[in-house]
Amino acid sequence: MRFYLSTLAGHRRGVLILLGWSMLEGIPAFFGGRLVGTAVDQGFAAGKPTTGVLWLLAFAGLAVAGALGQRQVFARLGGVVEPMRDALVTRIVSGVLGDPSHRGTPDASAVAMITRHVEVVRDATAGVLIQARALLVTTVAALVGLATTATALIWLVVAPILVALVLFALMLPSLAKRQRDAVMADERTAEATGSVLSGLRDVAACHAETEALRDIADQVDQQARATVVVAWANSLRATVIAIGGFAPIVLLVAFAPPLVASGRLTTGAALAAVVYLTNSVNPALHGLARTTSTVVMRLMVALKRLQEAAPRSTGDAGDEVPSNGEFVLRDVTFGWSPDAEPVVRGLSLDLRPGDHLAVVGPSGIGKSTMASLLTGLMPPDSGHVLFGGAPVDQVVPAVRHHAIALIPQETYLFTGTVRENLALLAPCATDEDLTDAVKKVGAEPLLDRLGGLDATLGHAGEGLSAGEAQLLALARVYVTSASVVILDEATSHLDPAAEARVERAFARRDGILVVIAHRLSSALRANRVLVMDGGKPLLGAHEHLLKTSALYGQLMLAWDPTHHEETPLPKR
Repeated sequence: MRFYLSTLAGHRRGVLILLGWSMLEGIPAFFGGRLVGTAVDQGFAAGKPTTGVLWLLAFAGLAVAGALGQRQVFARLGGVVEPMRDALVTRIVSGVLGDPSHRGTPDASAVAMITRHVEVVRDATAGVLIQARALLVTTVAALVGLATTATALIWLVVAPILVALVLFALMLPSLAKRQRDAVMADERTAEATGSVLSGLRDVAACHAETEALRDIADQVDQQARATVVVAWANSLRATVIAIGGFAPIVLLVAFAPPLVASGRLTTGAALAAVVYLTNSVNPALHGLARTTSTVVMRLMVALKRLQEAAPRSTGDAGDEVPSNGEFVLRDVTFGWSPDAEPVVRGLSLDLRPGDHLAVVGPSGIGKSTMASLLTGLMPPDSGHVLFGGAPVDQVVPAVRHHAIALIPQETYLFTGTVRENLALLAPCATDEDLTDAVKKVGAEPLLDRLGGLDATLGHAGEGLSAGEAQLLALARVYVTSASVVILDEATSHLDPAAEARVERAFARRDGILVVIAHRLSSALRANRVLVMDGGKPLLGAHEHLLKTSALYGQLMLAWDPTHHEETPLPKR
C-alpha cells in the first residue's frame, strides 16, 4: 500500500489536474436544482415563461460545461494510471528475476501476478479516480446546493443519508474479508487444478484419479460458497444504500407540501430539492457505495495479495568470513511475507563435510526455499542459518559464491564454446580439469558428439535436449572448488541411471551434497533424508523414516509400489 500511494503521490500534478476538472464536472450538480427552482419561481409560476426557459437554458449550458470537465478527466486519466501500473510491473518483474522462490516457474508466476493482480489494481485505480471522485464531488455539490436552496428540508435529507453511510462504513471490513476469501478461493481452485494438470502422469501412474477429482471438487465447492457469501453481503449493502437513498425522497414528499402551504418554502425550492435528490444525490450515493464495495474492495485485496507475493529484500552484503565448511541450522522458520503461512517451520540441521542429504516432500512444500536459505539468498524470519559459524546471508559474497554452488532445474547456457560454458565458474580450470568433470558426470559421449571443447553452442544451448543441457551445467559446477553443492532438481531431465551417476560423482567430492529430490531414488542414495510436509521437518535415515513418517512411506509407495531399495553410500 505504501508503494502504491507513493507511486500515486509521485504524479501529484496529474491527480490535482483531475481534481480541477472534477470541480468543473460538479458545477451542474451544485447549480442544477437552484436553476430549476428559479425557473419555476421567477419564470413559469410568475407568468414569465421566457424567463423560465432562459434559466433552463443556463442549466443546459452548465451541463455542457460539466460534460467538458468529464471528458478532460478521461483524457488525463492515463497520465496517472499507466505510470502507476508500469511501476508495479517493474517491481514485480525485478523481484521475480532476482527471487529464488520463483525459480521453478518464474515466467508463469510473474505473468499470473501481472495479469491478475496488477491489472486489477490498474482498473480499480482508474475506477476510483473516475467514479468515486466524480460521485463524491457530485454528492457534496448537490448537498451544498440543497442546503442553500431549501434550508428547511436539509436535515430531512441529510439525516437518513448519514445513517446509511455510517451503516455502510461499518459493513466495509466484513465486505473486504468476504471479498478476500473469494479471491483466495479462486486462487486455491486454480492451484489445485494446475497441480493436477501438471502431474497427470503421476496421477495416472498412482491410480489417484478419484483423489485428484475430489481435491478439485472440494476447492470448487469452497469457491462457490465464498462467491455466494459475497453475493449475500453485497445484497445487504445494496439494501442499506437503497434505504438511505429513498428515505429522503419519502420524507420530502411527506413534509414539503405543509411547508409550501405555510410559506416557509417556495414551490420552486421544493422542486429544486426533488431535482437535487433524484438527479444527483440518490444516483451518486448508489454509485459511490457500489464503487466502494466492489472497485475499492478489489483494489485492497489485490494490493494485499501483491504484498504477500512480493519478494523480500535480502538485505545488504555481509562481511563475515566462515571459519569452516559446516552448516548449522537452528529452529529456522521462513515465510514469504508476515501474513503468509511459513513454508519452513522449526528446522534444525547440522551438515558437515562428507554429508549427503536428500530433501523430499510434496511440490510447493518449501524444498527450494530451503535451498535459498542455505545459499544465503534469503535470511530466515527466525532461527539461525550458520555457515562456518557466521550467518550465511552475511558471509562475504565472493567467499559464499565460491564455497556454495546451487544448480537449479533450469539450465543456463550461453552462445560460445563448450569450454567457455564449462569454465564459467572456474576460469582457471585446464582442459584436463574440464574433460575430467565431463567424464565424472557422464557427459563424455555428449562432448564427443559435439566435437570437443572447441565446439560452439547456440543461444540457450540450442540443439541440445534438456537432459544434455543439464549434464553440461552439472559438469560446470563439478569443476569448481565449491565445498557445498545443492542440486535443486538439477537432474530432473536425466534418466534414473544418469541421475544416480551424477549424484554419486558429487557425493565422492570433498564437501557437502544436498539433493532436492526429483525422484525418491535420491533418498535411497543419501546418508540422511529430510522430509518436509508443511509442519516441522523430519530428519533421519531412510529406514528410520519408513517407520516413523507416514508421509515418507506414502511417497515411497507412490513412487515405487515394489520399493526396490538401493544401499545408501557409507559416511566417510
